[in-house]
Amino acid sequence: MRRLLILFVLLSLALTACASTPQSTPAAVIATEAPVDTEAPVLAEPTATTASRPEPSPSASPATPETLPAEPAGEGPAVYQIDANESSVSYEVGETFFNQNNRFGVAIGVTSVISGSIQLDPAQPQSTTLGTITVDISQFKSDSDRRDRAIQDRFLESRRFPIATFTPTQITGLPDTYNAGDMLTFQVTGDLTVRETTRPVTFDVQASLNEGILGGQATTTILMSDFGVGPIQMAGVLGTEDEVKLNFIFVARQTN
Repeated sequence: MRRLLILFVLLSLALTACASTPQSTPAAVIATEAPVDTEAPVLAEPTATTASRPEPSPSASPATPETLPAEPAGEGPAVYQIDANESSVSYEVGETFFNQNNRFGVAIGVTSVISGSIQLDPAQPQSTTLGTITVDISQFKSDSDRRDRAIQDRFLESRRFPIATFTPTQITGLPDTYNAGDMLTFQVTGDLTVRETTRPVTFDVQASLNEGILGGQATTTILMSDFGVGPIQMAGVLGTEDEVKLNFIFVARQTN
């Protein structure tokens, strides 16, 4: 009986201790939870500057401007204008001075008042064409002013007829192909007009083309009598030969 009483007392004490001890609250309950927004978030409308562009399809290639191949410089037909600053036309005629023990000499007169053009295609040299060449023969200058005045006023009458023209009609001897810098030898036939008289004349020409510059020399011989000019005779002073050599040194520059 005594043992049951002791057991009952111990059990009562245990129950009292449990009732007076506060229970701990779980951490999950103590922590303040963030309020949960139950409404759906509002998305910002895209602006024009942030709108994404559609992705190109795999088969589409990016658009690029078409590039045309540039034409190689110096190819195709081009016009070459005679540069009067670097060109000249001269005459050479033999003369005998009767008043100087029949001394023989060669009179040379030169003018640079020249104009004309040439159209040339290096790839097709046989298609070359020449325009009319004009020369102011009133500007011939020699080593004698007296000779120059006599030619201008009496013999050639170049004060009245200052312009001589050469109009090409045929070019022969040009090759099928041309390499820049090569010297070509060919002939140009045309109509030479001096003092209102026109006669056919053929020039022997040497020319070459290099870096847009066409240069060369053309020579021929004519008879003054064919143009009603001579031979010139000044009684007791001098007499000239009938044959005259014409020499045309030219430089022509590409203009297009």
